[in-house]
Amino acid sequence: MITPFPPRSINLRKSLPVLLLSTVLLTGCNTTQPQVNAAATGPAETYSSVTPASFRMPEGSGCAGEVARWQAIQDNDRQTGNVNQSVYNQIKGDIDRASAACQAGRDGEARALVRASRARHGYPAS
Repeated sequence: MITPFPPRSINLRKSLPVLLLSTVLLTGCNTTQPQVNAAATGPAETYSSVTPASFRMPEGSGCAGEVARWQAIQDNDRQTGNVNQSVYNQIKGDIDRASAACQAGRDGEARALVRASRARHGYPAS
């Protein structure tokens, strides 16, 4: 039987270092990252995942009612963990501006600020 290639002898001294290096490199891919101790990062915030039964939407008309309801929704969403602190802070700024406009007698501006804030943060129009 004729083989197309003559058999080669494998030089073990040359291939062993390459094999060892490959093994070391591949085992590095399977290492796990160090775990962060939750206690070291401070106490975790706890949230209730549901709105409490005692929650009532504020009453009122005009811009004062709209601002109060938007504030109540945000306070509830923050307490239930549905809005993180940075987003809550952004919305709180919107609410503060709307409240100031309402108190200054600029009803239309205050309502527009609430509508824009709701739309910007993915809430349906009221």
